[in-house]
Amino acid sequence: MDQPVSGPASGEPEQPALFGWPDEPPARAAHSAFRDSPEARRLLDVREVYAEPAALDSPRGRQIMARLPGVRVTEVDSHWRIPSLHGNDGNVARWVRVKTETLVLGVKRQLVTRPNGRSADWIAPGPSNGCAMACAYCYVPRRKGYANPITLFTNIEAIVAHVRRHVRAQGPKTTPNQCDPQAWVYDIGENGDCSVDALVCDNTADLIAAFRGMPTAKASFATKFVNPDLLALDPQGRTRVRFSLMPPEDARLLDIRTSPVAERIAAAADFLDAGYEIHFNLSPVVLRPGWERDWADLLIHLDDVLSARVKEQAAAEVIMLTHNQALHEVNLGWHPRAEEMLWQPDIQETKRSENGALNVRYALDVKQRSLTRLRELLATHAPWLRVRYAF
Repeated sequence: MDQPVSGPASGEPEQPALFGWPDEPPARAAHSAFRDSPEARRLLDVREVYAEPAALDSPRGRQIMARLPGVRVTEVDSHWRIPSLHGNDGNVARWVRVKTETLVLGVKRQLVTRPNGRSADWIAPGPSNGCAMACAYCYVPRRKGYANPITLFTNIEAIVAHVRRHVRAQGPKTTPNQCDPQAWVYDIGENGDCSVDALVCDNTADLIAAFRGMPTAKASFATKFVNPDLLALDPQGRTRVRFSLMPPEDARLLDIRTSPVAERIAAAADFLDAGYEIHFNLSPVVLRPGWERDWADLLIHLDDVLSARVKEQAAAEVIMLTHNQALHEVNLGWHPRAEEMLWQPDIQETKRSENGALNVRYALDVKQRSLTRLRELLATHAPWLRVRYAF
């Protein structure tokens, strides 16, 4: 029953061939699901599953495993404590391969909805942790040692029930704010990418269906991956998709294994027509020579290609880069070129986070000048794009 995990060819690096996507994905039959396509398998080709026994015994766990016949399963006491993954520095050299071939199944035991007030009113208990993509600046692996594959939580019924109770307790939203003028906004994908999760199971579909029946609330998640299967989920305006954007030159270096930026932009109209609200995350803004020119070019492209109906309802979040010393050291082991852009001590300052991690961010004066400049570029090239918040 076990299926061995394949390794790299002797002496050959694993990462570079996996960095990019084709500019034009191959056509698929209209009736076939994207998650069964070669493109999806290129991103996520699971060869090994680590799972808590309770996760395997759940309906969602059984659904997931039914799609992975013959895959090796290792039972673990906790999805957080897997010695061969977390804290195993040998996995640095296999950073992308682990994300491609490994899946973790767990049960989310602490169901907590936290206040936010920036991107969303509330951060809902997420259905996943980790990702099959490999963005070099991602904050999630900072707490997980040397590997960050997808962990899917199989107790989705409990997560949905918790969110429903929380929404009911809020009542109608009576005071408009930057999150939304009418609805309570719940971020459902803080530590993962819901579009990628949908390649594996129906957690994302279940949450979208739940918010469809909540007239006082809407779901929200950011994504760097265009998954056409989401177009069939009928959100009826109760889910906001935030496509994350940056200049394509930056994305080719930093947004490893994501959909090309132009593809994310081109998908906006299709997702709007399918019933989603469409916003954009200008994130992260990375400062380097030529950044103003390239952001201007990106905004001009947005203005040129987006339809009037997308522009009329669009809004943006602007998020400056925050990096992390431990992640910097990990990245040096698998993608040092990214650190030439991300790690800039001359213009960055350190900040100790609430969990004790040592983060770095642009110095306050540098950040303020850069945000002012980006707002000027928006006013010039995409004046229709309202900024909900900048951080």
